[in-house]
Amino acid sequence: MWISIDEHDSRPIYLQIIYQIKQQIRQGTLKPGDELPSVRELAHILGINMHTTRSAYLKLQEQKVISLRPGRRAVINRLTPSGDKQIQENLKIHLQELITDALLSGLSVNNIRQIVDRELEQI
Repeated sequence: MWISIDEHDSRPIYLQIIYQIKQQIRQGTLKPGDELPSVRELAHILGINMHTTRSAYLKLQEQKVISLRPGRRAVINRLTPSGDKQIQENLKIHLQELITDALLSGLSVNNIRQIVDRELEQI
């Protein structure tokens, strides 16, 4: 597992960690059953506060991406859909936020479609 923090990224550090772990799961670099570094280890490696790392891990646990067990390392879960409707509703909420931000930033609907299409083609 490799995580790097981009100080020029406008996202908070804990969101960068979450995104990179999810990205590595999607790409197959991290697989179900793989262990992540402890909160303390990852904070030390990245040179960040332990609370930031813990926030990322707690959010990933809340999203059922990892399991946290006291005194043990976090483990990547087998991802099983919690229900098609719930997944679609969560996606809809996130997309609405992203679309609103994009439109307020001056992008057109066609620009947004092109960006989404390019990203989906890369999967």
